[in-house]
Amino acid sequence: MSKKLFKSTAIVSVMTMLSRILGFIRDMLLARIFGVNAGTDAFFVAFKIPNFLRRLFAEGAFAQAFVPVLSDYKEQGSNAALRAFLDRTAGSLALVLMLVSIVGMIAAPVLITLFAPGFLWEEKQYDLAVQMLRITFPYLFFISSVAFAGGILNSHGKFAVPAFTPVFLNLCMIAAAIWLSPLMAEPVVALAWGVFAAGLVQLLFQFPALWRLGLVPRLRWGFGDKGVRKIMALMLPAIFGVSITQINLLLDTLIASFLPSGSVSWLYYSDRLVEFPLGVFGIALATVILPELSKNHAAKNAQGFSQSLDWGLRLVLLIGMPASLGLMLLAEPMLTTLFQYEEFGADDVIMAGHSLKAYALGLLGFILVKILVPGFTSRKDTKTPVKFGIYAMIANMGLNVALVFPLAHAGLALATSLGAFFNASLLLGTLLKKRIYQPGPAWRLFILRIILANEVMAVFLYKFVDSRWWLGWSVYDRVVQLFVWIALGALVYLMVLLLSGFRIRHLSAAKGMTVQS
Repeated sequence: MSKKLFKSTAIVSVMTMLSRILGFIRDMLLARIFGVNAGTDAFFVAFKIPNFLRRLFAEGAFAQAFVPVLSDYKEQGSNAALRAFLDRTAGSLALVLMLVSIVGMIAAPVLITLFAPGFLWEEKQYDLAVQMLRITFPYLFFISSVAFAGGILNSHGKFAVPAFTPVFLNLCMIAAAIWLSPLMAEPVVALAWGVFAAGLVQLLFQFPALWRLGLVPRLRWGFGDKGVRKIMALMLPAIFGVSITQINLLLDTLIASFLPSGSVSWLYYSDRLVEFPLGVFGIALATVILPELSKNHAAKNAQGFSQSLDWGLRLVLLIGMPASLGLMLLAEPMLTTLFQYEEFGADDVIMAGHSLKAYALGLLGFILVKILVPGFTSRKDTKTPVKFGIYAMIANMGLNVALVFPLAHAGLALATSLGAFFNASLLLGTLLKKRIYQPGPAWRLFILRIILANEVMAVFLYKFVDSRWWLGWSVYDRVVQLFVWIALGALVYLMVLLLSGFRIRHLSAAKGMTVQS
């Protein structure tokens, strides 16, 4: 089991890494061409709203509701029943998405007022944000349809195509920044058109893979279908439960719109760096583990269910903890290497560095939530993550108020990180209390080895790396030196792990463990 999961996770991680690298290239171009100003703040808000909905659907609530029901049809139903279920789900989803997209475009001024009320004091910035949101909002229709197609492919063990699809978002935005923006009266609006084009391209890219499986859906009216009703019942609470981190990030943007100009952009660029390990590893692992958990639950295999969770949690600590420390210790070198060119100055690096360190502190919590929520939704329990999500959001809002005054935009990032850990602790505690998850053997020794390796790596990077070096280097030297120090940090971490006795087999739970349903 663990070899199969590891292979699938590796495939998704490689594809996602390609997308994230292109994303960094995209953001380097945005920083170089557009800088940090009121226009970029307006675009990032207009992009964040449909992008939030992308996370909610493509990587969140829809997958959490759709995949378990689809697994039931695969395990228990006929091929004809499966196709009818997919046709009715596709038709119902398309109708809802079309209506929501139309309403969203009409209500763009209201949405900008809700998500960035600080823009109301800057009329030009507010109007620009409204204009770009009307262009980007249809992205919701396209990317949610992509999520539907991706759920089908993932459930059939086809992870590569859905994982590669986000590459097209970066390619379209890069093309818009380079070739379309010089032709427009307001250059930054070209980025909004890039987002729109990306949604259409990503949807078209799914069809060949679905065609090969013989599962291209035909749109059918299906709100009365039993499976569709079950998805809707699971999806409504899952929208909140699985996407609490993204809701907290939107709250950060809302409050940041009242802070000095550039605050939204500093949060965006720091969040982008945290999104790299979160996407390459955290979301990839969550994508792979959800179908496995759903299959085990449908087959009433409680032991396999717990072992899958155990494997995922061990992998989270093994990779997530050093990634978090690395982001904190190399924050300024990373920002300088990627973004400090032309319009993005040294002061921007310092300010974005503050929020990057705060977000990086919560990386482990963000990943844990991604892995733990499927432990509930795969069992068709969406109410528990919702309840804990509400608690976490309330805690995050309180922390926002407490931390924004002394720490400004970095306080917002820190509040989001702390909220993620609070949410993860509630989820894990419940899985343990109900004995849905029973830890495998030697967890204490495993954790001690991870902590020791991380401590040695942190001391090494703190003692031998000076972020001021990057200021005087060329682009080539910055990139080379950054990769060298990341590689050295990873090497130190791995060497200490191996010397402490860690082996890859320690990721797997014992075969003989017993688990109660």
